Amino acid sequence: MIGENPDLRLDSTGNKTTKLYFSAAPILEYTLATGFSVGIAGNVAFKTSIKKQTNTSSFLGALKYTQKRQFLFPVQSSVWTPGNKYNFLGDWRYLDYPQDTYGFGGYTELVDKYVVYYKYIRLYETVLRNIGKNMYAGAGYQFDYHWGIEETKVEPGRITDFQKYGFSTTSASSGIVLDFLYDSRENSINPEAGNFYANLQLLQNMKLLGASGNWNSVTLDLRHYIKMPFRSILALWCFGVFTLSGSPPYLDLPGTGSDMYNNTGRGYEQGRFIGKKMIDLEAEFRFNLSKNGLLGGVIFGNAESLSELANNKLEVISPAVGLGLRIKFNKFSGTNVCLDYGFGTKGSKGFAGNLGETF
Repeated sequence: MIGENPDLRLDSTGNKTTKLYFSAAPILEYTLATGFSVGIAGNVAFKTSIKKQTNTSSFLGALKYTQKRQFLFPVQSSVWTPGNKYNFLGDWRYLDYPQDTYGFGGYTELVDKYVVYYKYIRLYETVLRNIGKNMYAGAGYQFDYHWGIEETKVEPGRITDFQKYGFSTTSASSGIVLDFLYDSRENSINPEAGNFYANLQLLQNMKLLGASGNWNSVTLDLRHYIKMPFRSILALWCFGVFTLSGSPPYLDLPGTGSDMYNNTGRGYEQGRFIGKKMIDLEAEFRFNLSKNGLLGGVIFGNAESLSELANNKLEVISPAVGLGLRIKFNKFSGTNVCLDYGFGTKGSKGFAGNLGETF
């Protein structure tokens, strides 16, 4: 499923040793961005220590081919050293990807859609060090490279926002990121009531490192989980990306579903709204449908705003609401198979799938 989380804080295999545990499964999924897709996903889980309390490390990879003729090969990793002193995070991807795009901001309509084709490599590596209870700080490197970029299905005579912004057949982002994290979750794929998560990232891209231009941004990710009656949880999420100076390449701009696991803005297609600034607010009420926890449900709502091309201001709020079903997939880690259906504005609607909670 889209949005798998490799940071398995609970031991999903039940292992009490440092041996490797492998699992693999076929993929059959549907999203607005890909249509139906098939493939295979695999996971390797392990602990680097059993003498010291240590989170479970994992590598997660997948091969997917979609109805829209997209090829995806993501590999994500989270490795914890003994006693959780260091956490090494990786996000590597290769995509051969025709993608729908609509242009900047919230005034665009569904009829504005056209297709941008590109090939893409992402290489992200970050190391975090424990500096206090549930607190981490560190740094990393982020590299994004797009090539073979083409605009297709564009109406004759139309000047797209991509062209106005600065079209190029290749683009590169290459920079240093500073990362500050507070995370009280024991299980990041199914957080408990009372948990809190806060992540601040400062990114500086530089021509000196091979970027197409100098630009920087700040990303803020806040999540809180509130206990409600009848073992239910109210989950709150605030995700924001703000370009401080310079201009990111068009295909590296923040937008709907541009978080690490492509989960923001259910009810809208990935990339439905883009801009140099973004803020996304989400709330989800999570409840059990069966006493044994096998089945559950959610009611969710979200609202996001992306800046306009002309003035870089947040002018339009795009809300969505929806319902979801949860099916227990792994009792050790609390992993749920998640199937959601969201309704946005201007006729936007559709399914979103996830293995593990959306946030």
